[in-house]
Amino acid sequence: MTVGELEQFFRLDAKARAVVEGKRRPATKLGWAVQWGTVRMLGTFLADTPLKVPAEVVEFAAEQVGVDSACAPDYLARPKTAHEHSWRSVTC
Repeated sequence: MTVGELEQFFRLDAKARAVVEGKRRPATKLGWAVQWGTVRMLGTFLADTPLKVPAEVVEFAAEQVGVDSACAPDYLARPKTAHEHSWRSVTC
């Protein structure tokens, strides 16, 4: 993935940052940010495999939301979370 693609698809705008701030857990913030970018890039959530993205995507999203990227696997602890994020369609 190029820096340009990260910037184009995974850079959080003000609306997305506001949504992220509403999430409680670091892993949920990070997972949502990754999902948001995947929707922008691919046109779909990866509800069944939300972290099946390049590592640089997770790192880029983690930096923006201010969490450690090592918490990413915690997003998978409750599989329903990723599905709930997909059900709540994001229009940011």
